[in-house]
Amino acid sequence: MISVYLADDQALVRGGFRALLESEADLTVVGEAGTGRAVLDGVRATRPDVVLMDIRMPDGDGLWATAAITADPALAHTHVVMVTTFELDDYVAEAIRAGASGFLVKDTEPVELIRAVRVAAAGDALLSPGVTRRLLARMAAGLKDAPNTEQLAVLTEREREVLTLVGRGLSNDEIAEALVLSPLTAKTHVSRVMGKLGARDRVHLVVTAYETGLVRAGWN
Repeated sequence: MISVYLADDQALVRGGFRALLESEADLTVVGEAGTGRAVLDGVRATRPDVVLMDIRMPDGDGLWATAAITADPALAHTHVVMVTTFELDDYVAEAIRAGASGFLVKDTEPVELIRAVRVAAAGDALLSPGVTRRLLARMAAGLKDAPNTEQLAVLTEREREVLTLVGRGLSNDEIAEALVLSPLTAKTHVSRVMGKLGARDRVHLVVTAYETGLVRAGWN
């Protein structure tokens, strides 16, 4: 059973999400709140697998609450998916930097919202279609300093290759095909890279690939 916490300042939205999620046999809603501080308190009390987090809330917005959640070692297994009406690069970039595992807009189809919860709970990441490359290119272009390659020192050459392919958006199966590996071996490499870099999930590996210069804006 995947436990979900709902964070949105509109009770009607929370009610709709609750009804949708609890219609699925493997999903359960363990709490909800409409302000950032109340969300943080509720998440700390319930320790859900996934938080569906609105960005704009009073008394500590979703970005603040997300950063607090991801900084708390006791919530290491809690993943945050941002759900908002605003598909703006600045918000997405801030959400990812705050530690969010995914980003969806509120007009996302119900089936996609449910899939996002399951994907996030499994430790993967999901962004709305069309957001990913634009976001990461913007983040890379906005780096003021030279790429920080120090993080790569802990990786083997093969692991750097894997990180590069993750950064380009390849799935484990696609990485396996590109490097002539079995899918299980590719998955193992990705897991080891996450462990060595202290990444919460796959989206943060993508960010690292850009920040270290393994992948650059405009790659083909």
